[in-house]
Amino acid sequence: MFTEKDIQQIESKGLTPEELNNQIKNFKQGFPYLNISKPATINDGIIRLKEEEIEAFIKLYEDLSPDSLKFIPASGAASRMFKFLFEFYEKADEQYKDIEEVNDENTKRFFKNIKRFAFYDELKNVIELNNQDINNLLETGKYKEILKYFLFNDGLNYGQKPKGVLSFHKYEDELRTAFEEHLYEGALYSKSSNNVVNIHFTISPEHKDLFLELLETKIEYFEKKFNVKYEISFSQQKPSTDMVAVDLENQLFRNSDGSLLFRPGGHGALIENLNELDSDIIFIKNIDNVVPDRMQDITVKYKKALAGILLSYQEKIFNYIDILEEKHYNNDVLTEIKGFVKENLCYEFDEDIDPKSILEVLNRPIRVCGMVKNEGEPGGGPFWVKQTNGIMDLQIVESSQIDSNNEKQNEIVKSSTHFNPVDLVCGTKDHNGEKFDLLIYRDLNTGFISKKSKDGKDLKAQELPGLWNGAMANWNTIFAEVPIDTFNPVKTVNDLLRPEHQ
Repeated sequence: MFTEKDIQQIESKGLTPEELNNQIKNFKQGFPYLNISKPATINDGIIRLKEEEIEAFIKLYEDLSPDSLKFIPASGAASRMFKFLFEFYEKADEQYKDIEEVNDENTKRFFKNIKRFAFYDELKNVIELNNQDINNLLETGKYKEILKYFLFNDGLNYGQKPKGVLSFHKYEDELRTAFEEHLYEGALYSKSSNNVVNIHFTISPEHKDLFLELLETKIEYFEKKFNVKYEISFSQQKPSTDMVAVDLENQLFRNSDGSLLFRPGGHGALIENLNELDSDIIFIKNIDNVVPDRMQDITVKYKKALAGILLSYQEKIFNYIDILEEKHYNNDVLTEIKGFVKENLCYEFDEDIDPKSILEVLNRPIRVCGMVKNEGEPGGGPFWVKQTNGIMDLQIVESSQIDSNNEKQNEIVKSSTHFNPVDLVCGTKDHNGEKFDLLIYRDLNTGFISKKSKDGKDLKAQELPGLWNGAMANWNTIFAEVPIDTFNPVKTVNDLLRPEHQ
């Protein structure tokens, strides 16, 4: 099936023909749906913290002051933020009498509020450099002309830049990008005992220079402001995690030159990047979930509390592992350990489970995941999932992993109360301080297949298990409720008009 050129191309990515055959097999067979048993809810899979518990967990985190690191997926261009503006640009007239002539409500809102965006002055200046005036363009309804300088490389080129380098927030004396807000935030809760702030960004290779240039101009300012030293590192998705594409008949999709078409393996590929990092605890948060200074307190409070929960659970888990490994237990102690696994780690098992199996359950990476009340935001949610071996445990589940034709499964989804804002604190070291090999704890039977197109031809694309879905499926998982105030994503440019970002 593979030509000699194919094999050379496959091997150049660090893949093997056998791995590609497995990818093609997934296209043909599809991925099995997860069997959700019930939603995770307060006191049934999700912890709701009392104020005194929050304070105790924060104190634990601050007292222990473990080495910590922020891991921020920041790959890809921000083009989806501006989807409605691109669509408007394609169909737009050169001139309108006034904004009410514009049919699209999102575009109308963008132009009516354009002066409220942090990037407005930058846009105004770049238009002036081209001998035009933004106020005149607005008054004469030349919205397409403004977008030319906003979205494309005639001006700011925001349509092609990564989200991390776009101006999100405006202060009295500065503008801040999402990247800078993560530097600011990191100094508030992810500072190690030696005053070092470690932050790791996963980025696309073509955007690396933009991030490095921003870092070079801003790092001294933030180091002086917080009296810290930043250790900022970057990585890219590995070519070996790329996925081959197929046509609608599951035949290899080829480019016009006959080469195989590969596509990035999705954010689940980042488990490989995470696996190479070494820190006592790792915070994970998306690049676009940031807030201005005035809203930092609540974010910092709950980040530290989640970290305290992790450390508290780790202490118990490590103690139980030592007891089981040294066989220093009687029936009462074993019953206590089983109770902890069932009640606290939410891992259901047969009553006759042996100590060796309990030890295996305890000795895994651990994650504490903040969950917010479901108020209609998109995203996966916390559920109890019945595995193929009969075990029931907690998982973050995306809608694409659920059989939408199954009425019972749909009813369970409708009764869910919380969703996943991507607010994780991870423990990736064992009781001896050795790093776990995170690749061992993936569920390779999960993944996503979607329909795309290239050069006018339909194709099927495949993504690896999501980073907080299948890629962490076999971790010990704790869900804790966090306030909706800690979740302020920017999915479209108009989200920057929300009060939280103003």
